[in-house]
Amino acid sequence: MLTGIGWSDELRLQMKGRDGLVPGRIIAQHRGSYNVISELGELRAEVSGRMRHDALGPQDLPAVGDWVALATRGAHEAGTIHDILPRRTKFSRKVAGVETEEQVLAANIDTIFVIASLNAELNARRIERYLALGWQSGAMPVVVLTKADMIDDVAGDVAEVAAVAGTVAVHAVSALTGWGMDDLLAYFTGGRTVALLGSSGVGKSTLVNALVGAEVQRVTAIRSDDKGRHTTTHRELIALPTGGTVIDTPGMRELQLWDADEGMTDAFQDIEALALECRFRDCSHQREPGCAVAEALADGRLAQARYNGYLKLQRELRYLSRKKDARARAAETRKWKAINRDHRAATRARRT
Repeated sequence: MLTGIGWSDELRLQMKGRDGLVPGRIIAQHRGSYNVISELGELRAEVSGRMRHDALGPQDLPAVGDWVALATRGAHEAGTIHDILPRRTKFSRKVAGVETEEQVLAANIDTIFVIASLNAELNARRIERYLALGWQSGAMPVVVLTKADMIDDVAGDVAEVAAVAGTVAVHAVSALTGWGMDDLLAYFTGGRTVALLGSSGVGKSTLVNALVGAEVQRVTAIRSDDKGRHTTTHRELIALPTGGTVIDTPGMRELQLWDADEGMTDAFQDIEALALECRFRDCSHQREPGCAVAEALADGRLAQARYNGYLKLQRELRYLSRKKDARARAAETRKWKAINRDHRAATRARRT
């Protein structure tokens, strides 16, 4: 049962020494509980009290796609998750809102499908953001352009996206007619896991239904203002009858970067390559002489809109880094205050 959803010899070795526990994979996450697939079948589980106490943040708790070690009381009985097996890859973002914490959206994924709809205006800057996060995850990003049956110039749109995707493969598909779907199924061979990432209404749910061969996700159409309604309400791992698994995610209104320095390098290989040709190693690409980036902007080899998008993401990463440093300093201060408080209490106790 587990082999078809990614179980491997490496995971079997990681379970050694965990006596009394069985492996399982998180297939859905709810408030305070999880759906897990194990050799006993699907069951509901919660994390142990120790695991919840030791978690420094949401990144230390299970996410969809995680392999976990859990204690069970039998088939269809509730289980207790005691540990997360080491993650091969993880797709993360900064949690929505003002908190500076990591949120793991999917774990142990092999490929990320960055989904965009061809029947709406393509947003190159949004695709660049998704690609930076996709590369950072350790998985392989792939751009999938849906609803190819609804437009005439498919090749033109593919070329437009390929211009910002760099080395990333770009596929145009129609889930309704089946056109191009065989190319996507190749990414699932060998029990591989693919996560879908995209805004609401771009066709993720329709794509999942086509891949699975059954209506497992509710579908709503994209609105005329390009703001689709949420169809998937939670992250869920679904097994394909042909092997492999797909993780569907809700459309996200807010997708902020998290530790995406390496992902930025991969997503903007053209700009990074130009920067290596600058006369000065610390070139800011503003007014320095011999700046290869400025020269490429001037002669049209580098589009100004793409460079502006690059700068925006770089500013976002620097801001996040400053917030993380401030948060780390505050946590260190709290730790030493607690240590000093305990020390004073112990000293007073010895005196009495």
